[in-house]
Amino acid sequence: MLIGILAGLVTGALWGLAFVAPRVVAPFSALDISVVRYLIFGAVSLALMAIPQFRPTGLSWRMLAMGLLLGAIGTFGYFLAISYAVLLAGAVLPPLITGTAPVLLAIVANVRERSLPWRRLCLPLLLIAAGLGVVNLASLQEASSGEVGGLLGGVALSVFALLMWIAYGMANAVVMRAPDAPDALRWTGLQGLGCGALALLLLPLVAGGSPMLDPDSAATQRFLLWALGLGVVRSWVGTYGWVVASERLPMVLSAQLIVAETVFGLGYGLCFEQRWPTVAEAGGGLLQLVGVVVAVAIFSHRRIMPEPQIP
Repeated sequence: MLIGILAGLVTGALWGLAFVAPRVVAPFSALDISVVRYLIFGAVSLALMAIPQFRPTGLSWRMLAMGLLLGAIGTFGYFLAISYAVLLAGAVLPPLITGTAPVLLAIVANVRERSLPWRRLCLPLLLIAAGLGVVNLASLQEASSGEVGGLLGGVALSVFALLMWIAYGMANAVVMRAPDAPDALRWTGLQGLGCGALALLLLPLVAGGSPMLDPDSAATQRFLLWALGLGVVRSWVGTYGWVVASERLPMVLSAQLIVAETVFGLGYGLCFEQRWPTVAEAGGGLLQLVGVVVAVAIFSHRRIMPEPQIP
């Protein structure tokens, strides 16, 4: 279990880079960094398959299709959505919105299993809603009339990314906890191939219009370094870490570790902007984090405590 927890925390720290990368690589677009980094992810995954332990052998066609789809849509799609969300809504709102994933995953599990009375979730859900409301209202009030549309677009993309993350997290957990679950190395490489295939299809969209025409410019060199780091470390190591966490931990516990991505993402974004959070951002974020912790504690207590014995 300790290995699974450490893997999940490392993954959160790496995935939190998604909330700052699109701003660091400007003037390159979010699509540029997404396509190039996932091309690298796919190329690394393919190269590693020269080693037998990394080859996705022995998997059914259904499992192969699932792995490719999770990589292409769940990973690539999530990063692209959150990248544009950060560009539109800033450093605070997107990680706070996606940070509700632990609670939503637990709610989905409760809908399926009916293991907890809904009245017990009222307090944490109210705290989370209040936190999001405080931050959103403050952001809308501070925004100029020309910025409101972009801010709302960023919020919408954050919600879309959140839904994709939940679908990815649940599908990945189901696969890795099945009796015929694939090896973590093979499953990570298969998702990398899915990402690389989609990136290859999208390459013509960025090859002609990107500013990557001057390899000697500082902007291009910074972009390539970030793409390499994201493709190898954030994508391959991060995906492998999450596969390990999904394999070794129950879904309710692994979902808690998503909070690490929120915390690191906020920290990276505020460091990039070289500022402290505003009162509204700090207060709203604290309300939400408290709500997430309370909800996770409720679900974890429910799963750990044995059922009372009837005499």
